[in-house]
Order: sequence, then structure tokens, then C-alpha cells
Amino acid sequence: MERQSRTKDFFINLGLLALGIALFALSFPNLLVLNGIPILAWIAYVPVFILLRRTALPASVFWGALYGYLSYNVFNYWLSVFHPIAGLVVCSIYLVYMAVLFPLLKLALILFPKRGYLLQWLLWLGYEYLRTRGFLGDSYGITGYSQWTVLPVIQIAGIGGVWAVSALVVFPSVFLGAAIPARPRAADPEDRLKGLLRNILPAAAGFFRREKIFALLWAAALVLTLVYGFVSPLDYSDAPRAKISLIQQNNDPWTDAGPAAYAANLVVLKRLSDQALAAEPDSELVVWSETAFVPRIYWHLTYRDQPAFYPIVKDLMDYLAEKDVPFVLGNDDTRKEVNARGVWDEVSYNGVWLFEKDTMKQLYRKLHLVPFTEHFPYEKQLPFVYRMLAERDDIHLWKAGTEPVVFETGRLKFSTPICFEDTFGYLSRKFVRNGAELLVNVTNDAWSKSVPAQMQHLSMAVFRAVENRCSMVRSTASGQTCAIDPNGRVLAMAEPFVETYLNVEIPLVKPAAPYTGWGDALGVFFAAAAAAVLLTGIILAILRSTIHPAEKSSGGRLGRK
Repeated sequence: MERQSRTKDFFINLGLLALGIALFALSFPNLLVLNGIPILAWIAYVPVFILLRRTALPASVFWGALYGYLSYNVFNYWLSVFHPIAGLVVCSIYLVYMAVLFPLLKLALILFPKRGYLLQWLLWLGYEYLRTRGFLGDSYGITGYSQWTVLPVIQIAGIGGVWAVSALVVFPSVFLGAAIPARPRAADPEDRLKGLLRNILPAAAGFFRREKIFALLWAAALVLTLVYGFVSPLDYSDAPRAKISLIQQNNDPWTDAGPAAYAANLVVLKRLSDQALAAEPDSELVVWSETAFVPRIYWHLTYRDQPAFYPIVKDLMDYLAEKDVPFVLGNDDTRKEVNARGVWDEVSYNGVWLFEKDTMKQLYRKLHLVPFTEHFPYEKQLPFVYRMLAERDDIHLWKAGTEPVVFETGRLKFSTPICFEDTFGYLSRKFVRNGAELLVNVTNDAWSKSVPAQMQHLSMAVFRAVENRCSMVRSTASGQTCAIDPNGRVLAMAEPFVETYLNVEIPLVKPAAPYTGWGDALGVFFAAAAAAVLLTGIILAILRSTIHPAEKSSGGRLGRK
């Protein structure tokens, strides 16, 4: 009987885990609903928090590891489609993250039996912030991003970043996860569902009565958020407009390496650019995507050591020389620099050039590189991993740039976060604080071969416009090429995975938002508060456990005989 009970418990736990994974993945852009189902995010973690109450501390490590690995396998399925190793690595990272987080969430309940759910809330938000930092920093799956289409809710990102939205959305899951009985019994053998409800509803109602102050505080926060969301959006009807041409060539130029493929790609880029300019002669800027043009412009103009590539670069320069409109384009910037050993060495950057005719006016080098595929800083510690990465044709290890460059041409002052960079709030904030009034993202997500992957990327980019109250355009290799206004509304978007261009007209407003001033302070607060409360709980538990039994029996009053 006991064995049957344990087996039954295991499958109930497994069911809760599966439900939690499904709710999490469906909240974001996915194969079934391209925009995602934002409302599901508000209850996505309820099964997780119920599961934690049903399991012991040691078992929470197993369930956390399983949840981390499987949830990101479903959510970021396109990584495994791109390459099985990519999916394995990323999902294994989240396996480790959740194998650590789940025991901490369980420990919160042990240390604070009455209101451990409040510490769980802080821990989850602190975790979301911390996992965006460092070499492995990644923003995919941050809860707040699920609300990218709910404009009244996301306006608070202009105050507290995506962390403010996450705080609002995660709380119902934590609260309901604590309110719903973890092991309800069906008292009515003839109608088990009715019996379960008769057990669950009174218990949940009792919890609500006891903890109503926190439920009311959250409700007040929600009301204030919605009020702010409806009254705060910028009215830019009288703002000056800029006309920009965004080019989507619908290919990944790195996949077919070789002069013929690069030359053919340039033909497509020129044709689409000419069509865009013919449709909008007053365009102030033409934008090509990340590494849209592959032969290294500076290198081949300077060193001329690869005769097959120079004619392609010359063709580009001749084309740009004929144009009166400035061009922005992504390109692998490679040159010879003196390394740490004092030796001249070949160094490559993931870069963006601003051309005025055939003049290379300004260059931006990517600051935040993608781990493993663009950057691996542990060559000395793990040389075999570095060699394995460096020898792959589909991996390009670049050196990180150092300057948050602001491009200036005509009346436009803009910065160009490259691909992955627009998923991090701190970077766009850095550009705006440096003087950028417009964000121009260049991206290549063609390798994913997935519209949901590109939509997930877009869902994060929207927040960069709201956080800084500035317009944003995205020129991508295959999607989602679009324009976003300072309120986070997508004004226009090109069809994904087709050769096309998108002429957009965007408002130019002076960025002004609290988030631009104080950045991710709210995320730091959640991480610090979670650590402080958890540490306090552990210290108090240790002190309680070391009180002498005689002191316990006397109520802890020392000196009593």
C-alpha cells in the first residue's frame, strides 16, 4: 500500500511538472500561438510551487533539474533544431540553475512555514535577474517578457525595467501555489472531483483570509500598473518623423561560405535596397542586418591578401558611392592588432559600419557576445573546448568591443545593438545615456529556421523601447524586421522568411524614462533581498536548534532554576 502511495505521488508530481512546463512555454511565442498567451504566465508557476510543497528537500533537487531541462527543451526547442549540441548545452545550464533554485524555494517553506511564499517570490525574481549576468547571461524566458503584447502592463518597464513586470506577474503563481492544498483528499467516493473541490476551496479561502493583506497589496499594484499603463504612453503625434528603409535578404550569409555565395548575397541586398529607395526616395537611412555583408570590408581594403574577395568588397564600395542616403550594415571587422604578448595578431569583431557614400564614417563593435558561439573566455582553463569551438565553421569567436558608440548622420543619433544585445536592458540604457535617440537593432536569426524563435527575440526587443521611451527599428536577415514606437507598439513588421524590404516612418523623441536613470536597480534589489532574508532565516534556524533543551522548556529565559 505504501509503495502504491509513493508511485501515485510520483505520477501526480510528474503531472504537475508537465502542466507547469506547458503553461510556461505557452506563455511566450510558440508553435501554436505565435504571440504567446500572456494570461497563462500569471499562473504558469502554480504547479511548480504546489509540487515543491509535496516534495522533501532532497527530492526538490531532482524535480528542479527535470523542470529546468525539460521546460527549456520545449520553450527553446529551436536550439536543438539548429544543432543538437546547442540544445543540450543550454538545457543543461537550466538543469543546473533549477537544481539549485528548487531546494532554495523549498528551504523558504521550511524556514518560514507561514509566509515562505513571500521569500519564494523574492527568490524567483532574484534568480531571473542573476541569470542575465556574466558569461552565461541569457534573457530568454524572463517572465515579464511574456507580456510584450499587453501594452498597459508593460509601461511600468519604463520605471523598473522588465523586473517590475515580472514582479507583478509572478506573484499570483506564488500566492496560489501556497493557497491550494498540496495533498487534498476526495472525501466523496462517488464524485471525486466534487470531493476534491470541497477540500480545496475552503482551505484556499482560509488562506486568502489569513493573507489578504498581501493579496490586496498585489491587487493595488495591479490597479496602479493599469492606470499608469493607460495614462503614461507618449503622445508623439507632433514629434518629427524619420523615414528608414529596413532590408531583409532572407538568408544566413555564413552558411554558404565562399566568394560566389557572398557575391550573390550582395546582388540581393542591392536589389532590395534599390526597391526600397524607389518606393521611398526620402528615406534617411538604409539598414542591412547583422553580418549581412560577409567579406571583411576593412581587411580586404587594407591588406588585399585574398584576391577572390576584394572584387566583392569593391562592388559594394562602388554601389555605396552612388547613393546619397547613408547605409548601416553588419560586417565582420577584422584587422591586425598587437596582442597581450606584444605580437601583431589577427583580431575579429562583430561590427556595424555607418557609410556615407563610400566613406566608412563610424564603426561599432559588439559589446556583449553570445556565449560559446561568439565568445569563450576560458581558452587557458579549457583549451580543448576552445579548440573545438574555434574549429567549427558555424561558430565565429570574436573579441568584444569596448565603446557604446552613437552614430550620427543628418538629424539621426542612434546606436546599433547587435542581435542578442537587444535582449539586455542595461545595454540599450547605456547607448541612450551616451546620447542615442533611436535604437537600430541588426539581427541574424536565420539559423534558427523558426518563426517562434524570432518572435521570442522580438518580445524582448519591445521592452528596450519602453524602458528608454525611444523608437526602435530592427533589420534582420529573416525576421522579425519591424518598427517599434516608444510605447512598445509594433508599428509595422515584414513577413518572416521572405526576401523583402520594409519602409517605416518612426517618431523621433528625446528618450526620457526613470529606467534610463537607475537601470536594473529593481533586479538587484530582488536578488539582494532574497539573499538577505534567506540568510536571516538560516541563522535564526541554527540559533533555535542550538538552544539548550532546558532553556526551551523554560521559554528561553536564562538563569531560571
